[in-house]
Amino acid sequence: MNSLGIDKAPKDTKVCVAMSGGVDSTAAVILLKEQGYDVFGLTLDLLEAPYQNLTNSVNEAAEIAHRLNIPHHILDLKQDFRDKIVNYFVNSYIHGETPSPCLMCNKFIKLGRLIDEASLLGADVVVTGHYADIRKTSNGVELHKAKDLIKDQSYFLFGVSQSNLQKLRCPLAHFSKNETREIVHKAGLEIYKKPDSQDICFVQNRNYADFIKLILPQYLEKKGNIVNSQGKILGQHKGIIHYTIGQRRGLGIGGGDILYVLRIDALKNEIVVGSEQELTQKTVMIDDINWLGEEYPQIADFDVKLRSRQNPVRAKISFLPNNKAEVSLLHDFFGAAPGQGCCFYNDTRVMGGGIITQVL
Repeated sequence: MNSLGIDKAPKDTKVCVAMSGGVDSTAAVILLKEQGYDVFGLTLDLLEAPYQNLTNSVNEAAEIAHRLNIPHHILDLKQDFRDKIVNYFVNSYIHGETPSPCLMCNKFIKLGRLIDEASLLGADVVVTGHYADIRKTSNGVELHKAKDLIKDQSYFLFGVSQSNLQKLRCPLAHFSKNETREIVHKAGLEIYKKPDSQDICFVQNRNYADFIKLILPQYLEKKGNIVNSQGKILGQHKGIIHYTIGQRRGLGIGGGDILYVLRIDALKNEIVVGSEQELTQKTVMIDDINWLGEEYPQIADFDVKLRSRQNPVRAKISFLPNNKAEVSLLHDFFGAAPGQGCCFYNDTRVMGGGIITQVL
């Protein structure tokens, strides 16, 4: 069995690397070529007018593949990306939610359609530059946190189906970002200097409201009331798409105590604000659970991560019919929002997760 868990010699193992034109996927190609695998690259062409990626990642990936002397394929999924990711993102904000486009993109596009296409091209396994640890065990594959917890991206993979996870490998699991850059540097590629992407790939400068108006020019922003939890009007908001749960800057109501967005009521066109203590959350309801463990439980204690950049908290999870669950947080948490992901961890292992529908 080779290092990717395939019962073939590396030279007989056809590996598809999902190439983005960035440092991580490039390092993955270099590592696999050094180990003697039969590697080809596959790049997804996702972005179209009016939100093209200004870094032109498709051309960059093609150039890197040429420099590394591997075959390279491009898969045009612009329509799928628009339908499943961009429209979902826009509609979520309009309805007062805080969407998770990266979670959905991994589930449906990057590790959905890409894996299907890689299989058609003869790949035995698909490799990405994610910092996550996929381990082959007697029970199949398990998804774990990466060694570098600062770069760990296991949260973004909890929605990937069990069948697709079986085909996925992430060789950067035990590398730090600096070590990854050094791999690319030693190969003589200048992209080792390329900065990490910080924002959603199709939104420039985190200006979500302008993006929504660009995609939906017919959307009419409506001003409305900013109220406290008792319903007292404190001021006016400029449109609900400018706000998210936990926000405390830019509320425009000035003076007094520091206030945070507690809730966005799209039906009433209201922003509800309150103190940090009022932002404390104890229970969240989730839907669309993807289970990556063995036996599906009725009740379980896990660490849960409710936002990608926040630390996990301990929780008791009561699993309900129709892929739903009630998550009772055992420690105070601030800023959970409908539309975000809730990822379950058993120590380092990802057991699954779902999408937050309600915060209590």
